Amino acid sequence: MSLKVTQVIGIVGVVACAVIFWLKPSFPTPDKLLVFLTFLFMCFGQAIEMLKRFAPFVAIILIYESFRGIADGLNSKVNFTFMVDFDRWLFGGTLPTSSLQNWLWNGQIQWYDFALYLVYMMHFVFPIALAVVIWKKFPKYYWRFITCYGLLMLGGFLTYLLFPAAPPWMASDKGLIEPISRISSHVWFALGVNDFPSLYDKIAPNPVAAVPSLHAAFATLFALFVTTLFKSRWRFLSLVYPAMIYFGTVYQGEHYVFDAVLGAIYALAAFYAAPYVLKGIIRTVQQGRRRLAAGYAKLGTINNK
Repeated sequence: MSLKVTQVIGIVGVVACAVIFWLKPSFPTPDKLLVFLTFLFMCFGQAIEMLKRFAPFVAIILIYESFRGIADGLNSKVNFTFMVDFDRWLFGGTLPTSSLQNWLWNGQIQWYDFALYLVYMMHFVFPIALAVVIWKKFPKYYWRFITCYGLLMLGGFLTYLLFPAAPPWMASDKGLIEPISRISSHVWFALGVNDFPSLYDKIAPNPVAAVPSLHAAFATLFALFVTTLFKSRWRFLSLVYPAMIYFGTVYQGEHYVFDAVLGAIYALAAFYAAPYVLKGIIRTVQQGRRRLAAGYAKLGTINNK
């Protein structure tokens, strides 16, 4: 069977994406992943169907990231101590990030630092990959899945706006807590990761968007869907992902335990609220369509008189 032109373009595109990422590793952002998926599904003649479902998902993520990037400019009262006090209270006066770094970090990157950071880099990859699986295997759950992540990002943005919070490495830089190394930065440079030009990379970062941890929230929501939808006992391996995120973000100086706990709570709230929110959205859209149809019918009646 001869290949169609679009399939050839898809194959070339997939290979080109793989080569570029191999030669110039970069953070796998949503827009890059959408480009890769477009080429991939062109190989199977399903690019249009994929874009109908995934372009809105990626758009929601990019809109959220854009708003998150301006949140720190709308509220300049940054919180440095609440998360520290919570962690010290929870762990008997010690700061978990400091304890973990004293135990595991000696100034030299170890194999587990790479492992933890590579999992950290899957922040967008795993949810989008799971979205593909749900679209294909559990299509009736697809828009619930997207609604969950939309609610999660909305809740995160509102919290960043109302409660700007500094991560451990920033509090340490200001001398407010004991010395903390931002280990993730060391691994970033050791991996040779570049900011490959993309739309996502044009969005201004927000260094005080630490509460809640959206990395912890995304990972928790991922595990909730996997353990709920799949029946194999292997589904519980998905719990390794959030566990590594909780541990890694605290150890590497990106988050406090408080941030991760709150992120997990947000994920649970989004997971259970999404079906009701989705029903409300569907009902509103249907009512809007009926009103629009009635309006056109009324206009047609008037024009026929």
